[in-house]
Parts: sequence; C-alpha cells; structure tokens
Amino acid sequence: MKLTILGCYAATPRTITNPTSQVLEIRNRLFLIDCGEGTQVQLRKNKIKFSKINHIFISHLHGDHLYGLIGTISTFSLLGRTTDLHIYGPKGIKELILLQLKLTESWTTYKLFFHELESKESEVIFEDNKVIVKTIPLKHRVYTNGFLFQEKPGDRKLNVEAVQQYNIHTAYFQKIKGGGDVTLDDGTVIKNKELSFDPIPSMSYAFCSDTVYHEDVLPIIKDVDVLYHESTFLESEATLALKTLHSTAKEAATIALKANAKKLILGHYSTRYDGIERFKEEAETVFPNTLLGDDGRSFEF
Repeated sequence: MKLTILGCYAATPRTITNPTSQVLEIRNRLFLIDCGEGTQVQLRKNKIKFSKINHIFISHLHGDHLYGLIGTISTFSLLGRTTDLHIYGPKGIKELILLQLKLTESWTTYKLFFHELESKESEVIFEDNKVIVKTIPLKHRVYTNGFLFQEKPGDRKLNVEAVQQYNIHTAYFQKIKGGGDVTLDDGTVIKNKELSFDPIPSMSYAFCSDTVYHEDVLPIIKDVDVLYHESTFLESEATLALKTLHSTAKEAATIALKANAKKLILGHYSTRYDGIERFKEEAETVFPNTLLGDDGRSFEF
C-alpha cells in the first residue's frame, strides 16, 4: 500500500503549498482522494499516470477539496482518454460538473459515472474482488464523508512440502489457496491449515478530512493500519477549531489512539503557522506513531 500526498494544506493554494489531494495505491488500484486546485500539476510532478486513475473520491464540496476536479476531467479528455471514470461525492457534484462541461462545450471523450452520496450512515460505495471502500460520515460545515479503504484477504500461501508429501494433484492448488480442504482418494480429509500458510495480512487506510473532533468515527475505523486525519490547528487555537468545525493535532492523535490505529498521518494544516513540525510534536504527546503529511511526500506500508 502506497500513499502519495499531492496537497495537504487548508484553504487557499500558495506557491509553496497545495490544497487537499492524494493518491492511494492499493492492490494495484489507484484511487484519487479529493481534488483541490493544482492536483493535475502535482500528479505530473509525482509521475503518476492519469490513465491509471479510474475512481475519484470527493469528501465534500468545499473549493480546497474540489476546484481541481473539472480541470482534471477536462485534461483526461485532451489526452484522449476512453476508459470510464467514476466519481464519488456529495449530492450536487453531478450537477456542478455537468454544468461546467455544458457551458464550456467540453464533453468528455469517455463515459463519466457519478455516485452521489447523501447517507449519514457509513455505507459501501465501491467493491471489487480485491478492495472495498466505505464512507466515514464526518461533522463539518457541509455534508462531508471520509473514506475507508480495505484490502480483501488474499489467497493463502501453498505449503509446497505438505502438498508433495500427500501427493496432491495441481488441480487442487487453487482450492487450497482459497482455503479449502482436500479429500484424498482413500477418503482421508486433509485440513487446509496443513496444506497452506496464512496470506499476507490485508491493509486498511482511513481518510478523515475535514471534521471537528468526532468520536462517532471510532467504530468504523477501529484497528485501521493507517489513519490520515485533518489537523488544521494546534491546541492554542482549539476555540477556532471548534468554531470552524475542524480539528487540532492533539484531537487527531486522540482519535488515532482511541481507534487503536497503527499509524497516524497529519494534514490539512492552516497556513497561519510558520512550519508544521509543531503539529507532530503536539500529536506525539498523545500518539507517538505520528507522521507528517506534506506535499509530494510518499509513504509505503
């Protein structure tokens, strides 16, 4: 699992920082999460192929998470894209994008599918044979979701020595990898645990931005491997965080601790601060395994 942060600062773009956007690579799938201004430039800088992005997830309809979307959609057409593109986001996103395409007479060269969200309960919005994606309802000034990405368990590993010992035919190998037992010609049943090893542990990633401190997310993200949680402010501005329905670095760390997350990545920093090291220092007082997100930074897990 690889996460590339394209932008992770709040509000307006600057020459040195970008608003929220990131790419998650999981089980050979590439998911674009949020699409603030400058996203397509950051995709190029980080050498991420546009053609590999088939699913875009938008957390909410605030500009610093959305205003790069129409440009990205249009560029896909200019590059001659023919593959379907799926967009998941709050109700209204379809109207917003189609109006822009209509008025600019820039209809796409590919099929565009919108999956509009309005439920306030967690729901599955994408699933294939390798990955499942669920919403994480958040509490912000407008309807907002985070997203939980989970790998499905892979095939079990074949115990070659055991298979040879029992002289099991190769025709049974796929069944064994799928967790099945094998019955020998004499009627003896060989349990799967004797013929295979556990698969590589599946990974999970939770994206939570933007939200006030909100413990309702805990059951959804419990035991998550990696949690990205907004940390717009430091505790010195906790009153402002509450007023604008954002979180502090300490609050993000508290969510990570209570969710039993393995790692926490901070982001969505207010640009009022001179640097971001203080966010890490504050979070580590609660949750030591904290990492700093930053534009262009990649993490592999």
